[in-house]
Amino acid sequence: MIQEQKTDVQAAESARSRGDSRLFFLVIVFMFWFSSYIYVPVLSPYVEHLGASYVMVGAVLGVYGLMQILFRLPIGIGSDYLNRRRPFIYLGLIASGASCLLFLAGAHPGWALAARAVSGIAASAWVVYSVMFAGYFPKEEAGKAMGMLQFTTVIAQLTSMMISGYIVEHFGWNTPFIIGGIVAAAAMLLVLRLPEQKQEKHGSSIQLKDLAGVIREPLLVKVSLLSVLAHCVLFITMFGYTPNQALAIGASKESLGWLTLAFMLPHAIATLYGSRLFGRLLGDRGTLLLGFAGSALFTLLIPSMPTLGALCATQIGNGFMQGLIFPLLLGKSVSGVAPFKRATAMGFYQAVYAVGMSGGPFIAGWMSNAYGLKGGFWLGGFAALLAAGLSWIWIREAKSPGKTSRA
Repeated sequence: MIQEQKTDVQAAESARSRGDSRLFFLVIVFMFWFSSYIYVPVLSPYVEHLGASYVMVGAVLGVYGLMQILFRLPIGIGSDYLNRRRPFIYLGLIASGASCLLFLAGAHPGWALAARAVSGIAASAWVVYSVMFAGYFPKEEAGKAMGMLQFTTVIAQLTSMMISGYIVEHFGWNTPFIIGGIVAAAAMLLVLRLPEQKQEKHGSSIQLKDLAGVIREPLLVKVSLLSVLAHCVLFITMFGYTPNQALAIGASKESLGWLTLAFMLPHAIATLYGSRLFGRLLGDRGTLLLGFAGSALFTLLIPSMPTLGALCATQIGNGFMQGLIFPLLLGKSVSGVAPFKRATAMGFYQAVYAVGMSGGPFIAGWMSNAYGLKGGFWLGGFAALLAAGLSWIWIREAKSPGKTSRA
């Protein structure tokens, strides 16, 4: 009896400790993304302000994804091989702070290109953040973990992006970079209290011979390619050229906060609740089909909106539809993968979808140079329609219990 009571107390303490660790980690995640996104709404207008063409704007936006293509998978493999997470948490925050300093180094598009490249290295470390947080949950709660992580990410992005236009309007272009650097430095101090998280050894850490098996997992490959298209749309619209479109129709820099709110608030709601609710009603395939088709519609409407209010209406729809997509794809990327290989699988997933983050804005910049801003939004709408079709073809719902899943 005494032994059972002792076991119950230990279990309660363990659960409380895990809860505290989750909350502490989410605070660090919030600060990480806050420092990385505080200047995003004004980034493309800022680079244009420096005298860059739309092609150069596209290069600055696209290099962020390019660096993630190069660094995300090696970081994931390195974390699994060393069986360590915390050094890579530091790497992300150091790079985020350094990118803000590079933006302050000079008023030339070249400095902006270098700064955005370093911020891409920061974002590459997200693979380890994702896997470390998932480690605080049982394997069967991976979807819940990713939902909480995605929600925190969205709230950090919303908070930082909401104030971006205001502080530029009142305090100048450099202010977001100064604040971002300070927040990154403060988060580095918090990481000193973050305990290392190690997985149980399986003979040895992941070997190179295991890599081919991880990246040949059919569902991982399919959701990674769908995520390429999803990120292509996201980095063409809200994180790309939608702010330019707002300024082109007469909006002020300060009013960009309303544009951000219109996108991010429904995005956050859909991230936390929408994918689960619609998943029960429509299934995974139906939810992805709705999300991508809806995103295509709202993206194609962007260049025809005559006022800021009408443009914000398209962002409400786009934010919600994209919020249905990302948690679902993120959860599927690590389902069925052994814990000691998850950072590698997540690194592959995030490296692949970074192609959309890089190629989407760059090609959209070329199309905007040729056809005006509407050309880039046409590209985003086509990418979303293609993803809707592939979701219908590739994603199969799990059969009833006792039968084999077709996913």
